Amino acid sequence: MAAHVAQVVVLSHSKSFLCTIWEGADAATTIALKVARDGNGSTIEPWSVDRDCLTEHDRRHEALREYVRNGGNNEQDIARSLRPMLEAFLRVAYPEHFPPGSLLGQFRNICQQRLNTPQQILNQVDTQEFDELIEYGNQFHHENWQAVVINDVALTGFSRRTLSFITRS
Repeated sequence: MAAHVAQVVVLSHSKSFLCTIWEGADAATTIALKVARDGNGSTIEPWSVDRDCLTEHDRRHEALREYVRNGGNNEQDIARSLRPMLEAFLRVAYPEHFPPGSLLGQFRNICQQRLNTPQQILNQVDTQEFDELIEYGNQFHHENWQAVVINDVALTGFSRRTLSFITRS
């Protein structure tokens, strides 16, 4: 429709719909605006679609890469992000074995049980790496994570290993 008219205005409450439209739009001729609450009323202001359309997984991945490159003082956030990053990757990479609603521990057990069988999911090396990454990440997943002392060298190593694991498959 945009090729046949002078202007198209799209309004929606669906961020995913708007992000999809934005991806196909001509950046040279398109602007994005949003209605933002302003006290008792609202205003129209510029909308950073690219930034706003990032998923939580994308944000974690970006933060992890930045931490590995430059370090930082966000060790607790990085440590807490390792397990959810692995989980998000595995749900996409192995949806038939790790569907929504299933638990990471169940998937881990299935991977171990199926080693060296025709139904193998991860090979021996990947299963071992997955186990070690999850064991480290589990420290920061449950309610006592704030009591865990974070060693920057260990966290950097596990961060590198997590990035390697989720990008090699």
